[in-house]
Amino acid sequence: MALSLGWRAFAPFPMNKRCPVFMKAVRSSGLLLFPQGHCPWRGTGCFLDPEMKAFLEENTEVTSSGSLTPEIQLRLLTPRCKFWWERAELWPYSDPYWAIYWPGGQALSRYLLDNPDIVRGKSVLDLGSGCGATAIAAKISGASRILATDIDPIAGMAIILNCELNQLNPFPILTKNILDLEQDKWDLVVLGDMFYDEDLADNLHRWLKNCFWTHRTQVLIGDPGRPQFRDHSIQHQLHKVVEYSLPEPTRQENNGLTTSTVWDFQP
Repeated sequence: MALSLGWRAFAPFPMNKRCPVFMKAVRSSGLLLFPQGHCPWRGTGCFLDPEMKAFLEENTEVTSSGSLTPEIQLRLLTPRCKFWWERAELWPYSDPYWAIYWPGGQALSRYLLDNPDIVRGKSVLDLGSGCGATAIAAKISGASRILATDIDPIAGMAIILNCELNQLNPFPILTKNILDLEQDKWDLVVLGDMFYDEDLADNLHRWLKNCFWTHRTQVLIGDPGRPQFRDHSIQHQLHKVVEYSLPEPTRQENNGLTTSTVWDFQP
């Protein structure tokens, strides 16, 4: 079921047409990113449901290839997984955004691994953590305190499994909409692939400006150049840090996007 040209322009996460589950995901409203009523996933010392753990292990593949960070292993949905080929409605849980390693997150993770001084000894908030790769990169690079946030509790479970794959103790994970909560003080906020919906982008922009001016927090944003990000007013407050050429598998899975950039937010 191929994306029309219109869907290619407006889909939040443009994906290769061969994966029905992710075709379902890209058609979902951005509002689903922050549903109400989720309880925090408590990360360290938490109880990982055995049935869900078995489901995730059976229906994802451990891989470290095809991305900008081959030193990080992740459980992802790949063409060798059953649900890559199944009809989207057969996936029994919420849309699995966490099961793809998006280009903006890849760029952020690569940058933190190559520049550990950015996070060493610092507190880091990973906003919209997904598979947890950027938080994992921060942990590997010596961050002293990490909070990964994602509104999907299943993403929280996947992050824990991905921490274990990389011989790391799981860090705390929050599955509430952090934009609705009182801001905490962080040395660094990182977010990748989050500017895909206009209303969400506006809310993020306001939240990040408040974070910067209240706590003098450094903010790094990863994005491969989606129109919703490229055309947003935040562009006037960004400084390009580094641009990476994406590996061929990532290009193929993201409708030919070729690069991903890390930006420093300076309002």
